[in-house]
Amino acid sequence: MQGFSRASEGVTQATLEINRQTRPQNDTEQAVAQRPDAAAPDTVTNTQAPSLTTSLVQLGQEERNAQANVRSIQTADQVLGSVIDIRV
Repeated sequence: MQGFSRASEGVTQATLEINRQTRPQNDTEQAVAQRPDAAAPDTVTNTQAPSLTTSLVQLGQEERNAQANVRSIQTADQVLGSVIDIRV
């Protein structure tokens, strides 16, 4: 269950990062970005934030991790069901 939970959190983080990178800027953000005397507030975050491609790859990896964890949970459920059937 922990693996599925971590994969779900990873999907959420990758989705949020993709959303942040692809959403249009609002008027205030555009005005700040166009001011030559103002330091760009996203300069530090853009250098540290993953690229869109990296976020998309991470999303795909986390999706596969979640699927693998679901299969593991299903297998454990089947094995437990078989053990219970044997004991009854």
